[in-house]
Amino acid sequence: MDPAPVDAPSLSPDPDPGPGPDHGPDHGLVVDEDGLARPAWAASDPLLRVYYDTEWGLPVRDERGLYERICLEGFQAGLSWATILRKRPAFRAAFAGFDPDVVAGFGAQDVERLLGDPGIVRHRGKIEAAVGNARATVALRADGGLVELVWSHRPAGTPSPRALAEIPTRSPESEALAKALRARGFRFVGPTTMYALMEAVGIVDTHLVGSHRRGSSGVWPEPRPRA
Repeated sequence: MDPAPVDAPSLSPDPDPGPGPDHGPDHGLVVDEDGLARPAWAASDPLLRVYYDTEWGLPVRDERGLYERICLEGFQAGLSWATILRKRPAFRAAFAGFDPDVVAGFGAQDVERLLGDPGIVRHRGKIEAAVGNARATVALRADGGLVELVWSHRPAGTPSPRALAEIPTRSPESEALAKALRARGFRFVGPTTMYALMEAVGIVDTHLVGSHRRGSSGVWPEPRPRA
């Protein structure tokens, strides 16, 4: 059986894997063979590198996309993001492409079926939370919807970290989002998990200053230098 749930710090990606060619205690970036600067975690694994370059931090403004990411962040608690990313195709197959309407109809037999699926994280509490979160997502449509609720917690500014140690793991906005979601019936949505969500879907930009992805979301464009 998989580990018990914790609301552990989760950048979505794995924590810093350690020194690399251009990485030291105060340096969070690695210049890869393609000449692009990335954080060390994104240079350590081809799958993580593609995820970093093409998805992490880009805006997600559709209900299904946000529901999926809330579920995956919940499943990630206590595990590495690389583990979840490798299992993502199996998760999508098991949870009907994370269609909230379909998953909201899952019953006890479906939970037992999922507990027997070796392709996903077989944790009863997390599986039941994913089903409950689907029902909460559907219910939210009568009051603005999941997208409006999540994006209403966008802060007035975003961090500008130059080292991994400068990246927050929670914020007043993530605490408020966690509280709002819990009030609507969502589970596995603690403040650190929700900060990881906010990073992953572009609500905050915690790409390190100097990374080739910094400011790429369009939500938080980097200011142009003065002439």
